[in-house]
Amino acid sequence: MLALTGPLHLHSLRPRTGRGVRIVVIDSGVYSSHPHVGGVAGGVGVDAEGAIGVDFVDRLGHGTAVTAVIREKAPGADVWVARVFERRLEAPVAALVSAIDWALTRQPHFVNLSLGTAKPEHRPALEAAVARARAAGAWIVAAGEENGVRWLPGTLDDVVSVRLDWSLSRDTCVLETGPDGAHGIRIRASGFPRPVPGVSPERNLKGVSFAVANATGLLALAMEPAA
Repeated sequence: MLALTGPLHLHSLRPRTGRGVRIVVIDSGVYSSHPHVGGVAGGVGVDAEGAIGVDFVDRLGHGTAVTAVIREKAPGADVWVARVFERRLEAPVAALVSAIDWALTRQPHFVNLSLGTAKPEHRPALEAAVARARAAGAWIVAAGEENGVRWLPGTLDDVVSVRLDWSLSRDTCVLETGPDGAHGIRIRASGFPRPVPGVSPERNLKGVSFAVANATGLLALAMEPAA
């Protein structure tokens, strides 16, 4: 159970590594041998109809960058991936719901969704998926409201809803409500990813996707079980 409020700072959470915390990243897959990732516990690919396959290689780079952010903060966590994006950053809601249901078979503490939809017709299916996640003891961490757009499932009740805050460092996030609030957990986090040597931060990937990953990584440290 999340029972946290206020800021989480990386320096105050060390030497925790996220050991014992299980995370599933739903995105474009992962290039698991990338040095910023260092391997994952496993993964699947989910096609447009929601069927589960074995190929979770990242062909876009987005999922690898998201996983790298989480790994930087929580190198001891167990990370699985579910690929819903293959050739472009678009996927039907059936694939997302199937990926969430597969994620729950890993008994995760957190499901990282650096993605979302603004289409209200998908709300019932995503509300049901969120309810299954909470019943299984998992928190979905997802993009909330951004520039007037209310992303789903990130603005539903019972999720960890992440809002972009460029004033924060990558190593800090701020929890704005506790777990008993009517609208779940609200977090502000930086949208900058893990730095790439030789690449300016302004030319690198950035945005709310990475605010979600920064929040997931810090939460994993905060939720590390006591030894």
